Amino acid sequence: MARHIFKRFMPSPETIQSNKSLRFLGTWLHDPNLFHLNRRSASLAFFVGLFVAFIPLPSQMIIASTLSIVLRCNLPISVALVWITNPITMPAIFYATYKLGTLILGIPASTIHFEPSMDWLMLELAKIWKPLILGSLIAGLISGSLGYIAVRISWRLHVIRRWNNRTVLRIKK
Repeated sequence: MARHIFKRFMPSPETIQSNKSLRFLGTWLHDPNLFHLNRRSASLAFFVGLFVAFIPLPSQMIIASTLSIVLRCNLPISVALVWITNPITMPAIFYATYKLGTLILGIPASTIHFEPSMDWLMLELAKIWKPLILGSLIAGLISGSLGYIAVRISWRLHVIRRWNNRTVLRIKK
């Protein structure tokens, strides 16, 4: 894998550990696996980041970082992948997960007439929460699993290619 590309954009462990706003985490951020870039850590971070990106909650970065600490996978990658669902892509992604949920539950999709009020928001959420959550969990599991598998396979192919190149160079000498 292009490890040097990832490392160029990732903050150093010292930068994150010395951040004053993160001191409440104590020694949890001192685990070297949170910043290690290997096949296991990167692939698990892709699963965590992509899965959490599809959870329709406003605290996705906190959830991804907590899961990264618990699962001991790469923290910067999992937190960065959460930004797949950003304010621009969020409506389309969550509408698609809602439609997936209605398809699985076998219920018709409700038509929404927008009113900018808190009462309208609570009323609409009460109608759509089941298919939205189900569709989001399924889409998160599928995308996270595909990301995990893609990273594992591409990392392995990269290692095999590097080994073959080294073998060819040794033979030529």
